[in-house]
Amino acid sequence: MSALSKTLRLASIALCLLVALSFLLFAVNQTSTASGHQQAELAGGSALTKNQGGHHAQESGVRRSIDEAAETVTSPVSGLSSSAWGEHGLRLIFALLVFGFALGYLARVIRVRA
Repeated sequence: MSALSKTLRLASIALCLLVALSFLLFAVNQTSTASGHQQAELAGGSALTKNQGGHHAQESGVRRSIDEAAETVTSPVSGLSSSAWGEHGLRLIFALLVFGFALGYLARVIRVRA
């Protein structure tokens, strides 16, 4: 296996894992705050709305770094969806198709020809 093939394969795996981890952290955050959000909606809706604006301020430095890196590598599909779930889902699909499939395929082609 050539060095370029190995590098492409590792980059493919790393980028897919990065975006998948970002999606997983987003999903965990959304599901953990869903109960409080629903209770606030039933109670009148104004209590939790103020706290949602500070969501990024509450994130840890590692989480923020993961999200920023994932947003950077998936920037071609940013802004295509109006919902947060749609946006993160599109980013994950994009990463799996482009980085997982395309880079993986390219690595296999290089390995076969080398």
